[in-house]
Amino acid sequence: MAERWYPVIDYAGCIKCGKCINQCTHGVFDSSKAPLPVVIRPENCVNHCHGCGNLCPTGAIVYAGDDTGWTPPCNVEKDTLIIKEESAGCSCGCGSSGCSSSECSSSECGSSGKTVQIDYLFLDLQVCERCIGTDQILEEVIEELTPALNLAGYSIEYHKVEISTEQLAVKHRFLSSPTVRVNGVDICSEVSESSCGCCSQISGTDVDCRVFEYEGKLYELPPKQMLAEAILRNMFATGPETDCCCYELPENLRVFFEGKAKKKAGCSPEKCCC
Repeated sequence: MAERWYPVIDYAGCIKCGKCINQCTHGVFDSSKAPLPVVIRPENCVNHCHGCGNLCPTGAIVYAGDDTGWTPPCNVEKDTLIIKEESAGCSCGCGSSGCSSSECSSSECGSSGKTVQIDYLFLDLQVCERCIGTDQILEEVIEELTPALNLAGYSIEYHKVEISTEQLAVKHRFLSSPTVRVNGVDICSEVSESSCGCCSQISGTDVDCRVFEYEGKLYELPPKQMLAEAILRNMFATGPETDCCCYELPENLRVFFEGKAKKKAGCSPEKCCC
C-alpha cells in the first residue's frame, strides 16, 4: 500500500458516475458518500495504481505523488482538490507497483502552486450528528469555493482525520469535536461546548461536543456562510497558532476515550473488567 499515493478528485469535473468507487476494491473511497467520490482512506491505495483514473469518463482524477508520466485518458484540464486522511500486488488489475518513501520523500510531492490546507478532525462519522452534519456542510462549502479559488491560482488540500484514540488526539492537539482548521489554524478562536447525546451514547459517559459561535449565536452545526468566511479569512495563515508542546488532553476527551474503551470491552458499572 502507498504512503504518498492517492487519487485526487476534481469536483468541478466530476459527474458523480460512481465508476471509481465501484472499481476500487481497497476501500479508498467512502461508500456512504457514493456516487460522490470522497477519498477517506488514501493509505489503502496501491502505489501507481491508476484503476479509478483510467475509468473516469471526464478525466477528473489524478494522483498525488504521480511520477509515472500517466495522464487522464480524457485529458481534461482540471483544477485540484485533494481529499486525504492520515496514513500508513493490486487486486484491481492495474498491474502497478510503486515508489517507496525513499524515492519520494518530499512533503510537497504531487502538489504545486498555492495551496489552502483544510483539516477536518472528528470523533465519529457513524453516530454523532454534529460530526456527520459538519462533515456534509464543510464538503459542500469546499466544493462551492473550489472553482473561485482555482481561478485565483489556489488549490485546496482537504485532510479528514478521525480521532479514534487518545494517542491521535495528542498527536493532533485535538481540543474539541468536531474541529475545522485552515492552514493549521482552528476557525474557532475559543472552545465552546454543550452536551452531546450521540457521543455520550458512544462512550457510555457524559460527553460535551463543540458548538460554533457565529454572529452572536451558537450552532451545533456551523452555517455554510461561517465556514466560507473562515476559509477565506484564514487561507493566508502559515501554520498552527499554538505550540504542540503546550498541549494537554482535555478532561472531556479523556473521559470519552476511557468510556469508549470500557464499553468496547463490555464493561458496566455492575461488572467491570478493567
